[in-house]
Amino acid sequence: VDYSCIPQANASVQNLAIRSLAVYASSATYFVIVAPEVNHADEEHVCDLDTYQRRMWCRAEQVCHSMRNGTSGMFLAVSQKKDDGTPGDIKFNPVKSDFFLESLHVFNGELTCCRFEHKGMESCDRQSLVVPILGLYGELFRAAYEGVKGGDADMSTVEAFLREIEKHQEDVFPRTFQRVMWRKNKRVMEEVLLFGDLIDRMRARIKTGTMFVVQERGAGTESTKSTEFIRHGANDFVRHGSQPSEPEVPSAEFVRHGNGVEKPKGDAFTDEYESGI
Repeated sequence: VDYSCIPQANASVQNLAIRSLAVYASSATYFVIVAPEVNHADEEHVCDLDTYQRRMWCRAEQVCHSMRNGTSGMFLAVSQKKDDGTPGDIKFNPVKSDFFLESLHVFNGELTCCRFEHKGMESCDRQSLVVPILGLYGELFRAAYEGVKGGDADMSTVEAFLREIEKHQEDVFPRTFQRVMWRKNKRVMEEVLLFGDLIDRMRARIKTGTMFVVQERGAGTESTKSTEFIRHGANDFVRHGSQPSEPEVPSAEFVRHGNGVEKPKGDAFTDEYESGI
C-alpha cells in the first residue's frame, strides 16, 4: 500500500510525498492498521503487528492521528491465531484506548535510513519529523491549557497524552540522538541536535500567549494562539474551554516575505534551532 501511494520515479517528488505523511495521518477521519501475520517478501522474518509497531514511521503516523483525533477512529486488522498456533482469519477490531502509549515513543523506532547508516543521505528521517510532531504537540498542550482555564472542556483524552509525555519527555522528545554517517568513505558517529529545549520553550510561550515560530531550512512554520482548535475526524476530542470574542491580530513584529517567516531580531530560539538542523 505504501509503495503504491508514494511516487517512485522522481526522488524529489517522492521525498515531498513522504514528508506529507504526518499531515495526511493527522487529517484522516479513520486510521486502519492492516498488519496480518505474513512472511517478508525479501527478508527471512515474519511481519505482524509487533514488527509494525517497531517502525518509526508507523509510530509517527499513529501519533499524528491520535494527537489530533483521539483513538476512537483507529482500528486493527490482524491475524487471529488458530488452535495450532498458525495465523488464521483476519479480524477487524477498534484499538484499545491506551494503544497510543507505545506509539508515543516515535523516535525510538526503527528506520531504514539508520540501518543503511545514511549512505548517500544528508540527514536522518528523525530530523524531518521534529517540526510536525512539535506542531501537533503544541496544539495538544495549548488545547489542554486553555481548556483547563475555561473549566468546561472534556480533556480526559488530551490529559492522558500529556501525562504520558510528562513522565517520559526525554524519551518522547529526545534532545539529541546518535547518527552514523559516511563521509569520504569513512564511518562517522556524531551527536545531532533533535528537539533540544524546544518543548520547554514552546510551553512557556503558550502560557504567556506569545508568538511561536520555528524555521527549518528557510521554510517557516508558524503557530499562534488561535480562536478555535481545528480537529479532523473524531467528535468531541478536543474542545477549547474559552474563546476570545474577536480574532487576534498577529504581532506587527512578524512580517511574511515569500514562503518564509521573518523573526524578531535577537530571537535566540529560532537561531539555535536553525543551527541545529
